[in-house]
Amino acid sequence: MVVAVDRGRWTCAPDHDPTLRVTAMRARELGRTPVVVGDRVGLVGDVSGAPDALARIVRVDERTSVLRRTADDTDPYERIVVANAEQLLIVASLADPPPRFGLIDRTLVAAYAGGLEPVLCLTKRDLAPPDAVLEHYAALELPVLVTSPEIGVDAVRAQLADRVSALVGHSGVGKSTLVNRLVPDALRATAAVSAVGKGRHTSSSAVALPLPDGGWVIDTPGIRSFGLAHVTPDDVVRAFGDLAEAIVDCPRGCTHLGPPADPECALDNLQGAAYRRAMSVRRLLAALADSG
Repeated sequence: MVVAVDRGRWTCAPDHDPTLRVTAMRARELGRTPVVVGDRVGLVGDVSGAPDALARIVRVDERTSVLRRTADDTDPYERIVVANAEQLLIVASLADPPPRFGLIDRTLVAAYAGGLEPVLCLTKRDLAPPDAVLEHYAALELPVLVTSPEIGVDAVRAQLADRVSALVGHSGVGKSTLVNRLVPDALRATAAVSAVGKGRHTSSSAVALPLPDGGWVIDTPGIRSFGLAHVTPDDVVRAFGDLAEAIVDCPRGCTHLGPPADPECALDNLQGAAYRRAMSVRRLLAALADSG
């Protein structure tokens, strides 16, 4: 697995020894094939991990999930942030700074569209109650973890155990503090990866860290915005089985936003929990439609 990328060098953790770090370059025959943190790759050459040893990446396996973003909603160039993560832990603080629902919504959209299971992690419970946020996302049946400096980390640790999980959040929400509590030697580990790549500090790009009890956490840089130029409304709705079946009856070109834009949207015909979930998904679609 690729655990870090820095200036034309990829740091990899071999399956037979996840504690070993092998520095590799991309083989010429791969051309400009993107290789990102979380990718499963095939290596040849010197895979000893010895100082100054260099292997070659000759194969990138098919991805099971992809977290993508663009700089903004008009940018045609999509960036793959993380590959093959099973779940996306969206870290947001309840206060200082307050939760940014628009950014959370956009990150949820990216998770659903990319095949990752989203989990909302609310920090700083000691500063504000979580009730309003919990109510806002209740219909999505979204797993939610609530933490403070004194509580909740064990629940996060259990959620991440034996899985590959990516963490996202904007600056100041406590993501780095959380990572350091989950991985006690996180600072030392990121420094070691940076030394192997001999480049800029890894806080400027994603880095995968092994969890003490199994699994990996992929820490990503703090984000200010999450562009979704690559995502369509159907990508989001299809993440929900009951809604995916319903939109088969939508007219062509339906954006699923409902009246007046889509007066014949099939989501309006749902009832009960499915209807409430559809209305919550519409809020996500509104975030997708809002280029601001």
